[in-house]
Amino acid sequence: MSLDNSAVHEKKRVALFSVFAAIFLTGSKLFIGLLTGSLGILSEALHSCLDLVAAIITYFSVRISDKPADEDHHFGHGKVENLSALMETFLLLITSIWIIYEAVHRLLTGNVKIEVTIWSYVVVAGSILVDFSRSRALMKAAKAHNSQALEADAIHFSTDIWSSSVVLLGLVCSNFGFYYADPVAALFVAVIVIYVCYTLGRKAVDALLDTAPADYVEIIESIAKNVPGLTSVHDIKARMAGADVFLEVCVHLDPSSTLEEAHRISHTFEELIHEKISRCKVHIHQEPEESDSDLERLKV
Repeated sequence: MSLDNSAVHEKKRVALFSVFAAIFLTGSKLFIGLLTGSLGILSEALHSCLDLVAAIITYFSVRISDKPADEDHHFGHGKVENLSALMETFLLLITSIWIIYEAVHRLLTGNVKIEVTIWSYVVVAGSILVDFSRSRALMKAAKAHNSQALEADAIHFSTDIWSSSVVLLGLVCSNFGFYYADPVAALFVAVIVIYVCYTLGRKAVDALLDTAPADYVEIIESIAKNVPGLTSVHDIKARMAGADVFLEVCVHLDPSSTLEEAHRISHTFEELIHEKISRCKVHIHQEPEESDSDLERLKV
């Protein structure tokens, strides 16, 4: 279930680059936002600031999550990634609450006028390009290594693409005198962030509470049909811990099978599971298949 060194290095590298990207985006947005007074850009700066914290959390979580099991953590450290994703969810929720408060305050007080400069467009357009690049790299690594922490970080950056696009639209409208478009754009950013909070939070909580992963039972049952000597399977249980999958399954074998044959059949079954599900730890319990006469005797 352990990753090779190249895979671990790739996860760390992608996470570290995201930290540097978040530092650049936060600094540039904050500077231009304060310079122009644009709530849209300032809300994006705060969003990127919390993304920076999230990226740092992600970096350290991927460093820890791939450590092997030890005396204190018999099932490894994979849930660190799920905890990291949940922490990022709370950070995003804080962002959305501040944006909504400030946007509503400006709309109610009428303090909506901002100064739009060429740098406003440069920083927002540049942000979209950086966010697009980082989200693609993170999601690619997340899918390759089944990493929820990297996936959460990828969603953060992809969310920034949409929110920055909304802010860009607000800047264009403000440039023509429609200054109310800026706080309205900020409200749209908040709505996007809240949706991401729900998506990430639910997935992280499901993993932390050991909610059964979808489709795994069907996958195991399908694999079992192709294993000679294995008559049936039942009591399939699965849970996730970061990128790791832990499976328990009870298999029925021919009662006349020798211990060596039972071991060979179970080993074949386990190898086929590993081919379908990466980073999977399988525990197989073997039982003899009961004949009709055995069932009748049990009823009596």
